Amino acid sequence: MNDPAPSAARHDRILILDFGSQVTQLIARRLREAGVYCEIWPFTASNDRIREFAPKGIILSGGPASVTEGASPRAPDFVFESGLPVLGICYGQQTMATQLGGLVEGGHPAEFGRAHVDVIGECAITQGIWAKGAREQVWMSHGDRITRLPQGFRVVASSEGAPYALIADDARHYYGTMFHPEVVHTPHGGALLKNFTQLVCGCRDDWTMGAFRAEAIARIRAQVGTGRVICGLSGGVDSSVAAVLLHEAIGDQLTCIYVDHGLMRAGESAQVVKTFRDRFNIRLVHRDASELFLGQLSGVTDPEVKRKTIGRLFIEVFEEEQQKLGGADFLAQGTLYPDVIESVSATGGPSVTIKSHHNVGGLPAHMRMQLVEPLRDLFKDEVRVLGRELGMPEEIVGRHPFPGPGLAIRIPGEVTREKADILRRADTIYLEEIRNAGLYDAIWQAFTVLLPVRTVGVMGDGRTYDSACALRAVTSTDGMTADVYPFDIGFLTRVANRIVNEVRGINRVTYDITSKPPGTIEWE
Repeated sequence: MNDPAPSAARHDRILILDFGSQVTQLIARRLREAGVYCEIWPFTASNDRIREFAPKGIILSGGPASVTEGASPRAPDFVFESGLPVLGICYGQQTMATQLGGLVEGGHPAEFGRAHVDVIGECAITQGIWAKGAREQVWMSHGDRITRLPQGFRVVASSEGAPYALIADDARHYYGTMFHPEVVHTPHGGALLKNFTQLVCGCRDDWTMGAFRAEAIARIRAQVGTGRVICGLSGGVDSSVAAVLLHEAIGDQLTCIYVDHGLMRAGESAQVVKTFRDRFNIRLVHRDASELFLGQLSGVTDPEVKRKTIGRLFIEVFEEEQQKLGGADFLAQGTLYPDVIESVSATGGPSVTIKSHHNVGGLPAHMRMQLVEPLRDLFKDEVRVLGRELGMPEEIVGRHPFPGPGLAIRIPGEVTREKADILRRADTIYLEEIRNAGLYDAIWQAFTVLLPVRTVGVMGDGRTYDSACALRAVTSTDGMTADVYPFDIGFLTRVANRIVNEVRGINRVTYDITSKPPGTIEWE
């Protein structure tokens, strides 16, 4: 993203320079939760590009490199020449100290996980949050540490492993934390970041979904004019919110195309059609292509081949339907901000590729449509907030993430209609019990996997030889990492009993307790 997003131009904004941390996106999320617009750029951003963005402050993220290595990354010169407030986090603190004349050394005991700091001073970012003399919990993840402060800095908080856990130069509005305020394990971290953006940088807290909605509608109308727009509707949160926002902006200039590949959850296709046609009165083409997809997947067992087959068929069917409509001027997609963030390598190297994202799997060049991406500025949780702002039903807005290939990647091995039907029934029971227990919103994603394993069982006085299934439920903030949800054994026993008794074809139920990493959330 070479220029500020048009909607951001009306808001005070913070620039986050990324040094490759796995949690950089959490910094942005915390700032936006506090009503401040921000963007994440690689640390290789040019001085001119930063100047044109005109941030009111700059945050330097953490990263895996060591500033003690000669080739390790550094912040652009403009950061410390601009007179702007700067907050360095972990690696960001270390490179700031190094670039301003301090000293960072390795060879000290590493500090990972929960830690406690002693607050020995005061500064603007701790005002009203941490009191001098207090002991506060934080989250650490570092090996190197500062051993000599740059001129003008003083220590505000320290820990056993980081004597300069929080440092401040109030005159220049420079601050640094060895800990990570962006993670939930630093209880007051969000408040510390808010003090930096609002108190130190003077940012207004006017980044709201109400404001975004109005600005996005104006932006869509300016881009589209009187043109025709088609939107590939998957039934997921992103494309659904994009469709409703577009319809509010341009009405009947929008037509949605919903390709049903026969691999959705129980009742989902009917719900999508009813919601968009009846509740929102959106023009919708519903193509039932289940026979085509399931036929093409016959005999396919490799997960990547499955994905590519489904992606190719989506393109073909989508193109057929848009040709029937007589074409369109614009293609709308539910691309989100994490899909377009420029990333840096794990070693702090130069900027690498921007992840591409196409809800319909990528379209042929000959379709010659311009892209409309109304959610391009938003994170996933912000999309949900926008959906509620637009009056969308909670069963769509609050829905757990669902993969584009659908149930196909939850059936390791060959996909058949019979297997999909068995999986749908088991998954329905599982999600029903989760909702009955009031746990749905506490879980990031929950689903059932039909395993390519048959096991011996006993039902009544008879022997069975049927399939096994695995239950999966994780907590997460962004899907990058995930922890298993700690169901009690009573809940799991109840679900297993229902599935075995009610779903013909399954006689054994397991629970997947693998975190991410080392596992992935989905099985394929």
